Amino acid sequence: MLKRISWILFACSFGAYANEDVLSVDTIVSNSFDLVFPNELNIQPEQSDFKVNNFILMSNEAGERWVVVTMSNTSSGRRSLTHKHLMAIVADGQRIAPIEFIQSFKANETLTLTINFGMSKFPLLSVYSRLG
Repeated sequence: MLKRISWILFACSFGAYANEDVLSVDTIVSNSFDLVFPNELNIQPEQSDFKVNNFILMSNEAGERWVVVTMSNTSSGRRSLTHKHLMAIVADGQRIAPIEFIQSFKANETLTLTINFGMSKFPLLSVYSRLG
C-alpha cells in the first residue's frame, strides 16, 4: 500500500513539472528564406562580423521565445556578440531583439548559443544578423 501511495505522489509531482515552462522545438531552419513584412521604421540589428548559419526556434505555452542559433565570427580578430547584433521576425511582422547577453568569439570561430527573445504572443519565424 505504501508503495502504491509513493507511486501516486511521484506521478502527481511529475505532472506538476510538466507544465508551460517546458520548451518545445517549433522549427529547425538551415537555409535562408525571405520574409517580406513591411519595415517602415527600418528596424535592424547593429552591423557586425557575425553570420547566422542556422537556428532552431523554440517556445512554451507561456509565450517565451528562445532560439538555438549557430553563428560564425567572420572576422580575423576576436569579437563580442551582443543582443544588439541579432534580431528576430515575429509572425505579426514585428522585429524584436533578444534579452541582453554578451558572448566572446575567437577569430573565425563558430559557436552554437541558446538565446532568449522574451515573451511574445506570436511565434518567431526567423533570426538574422547584419554583416557590416
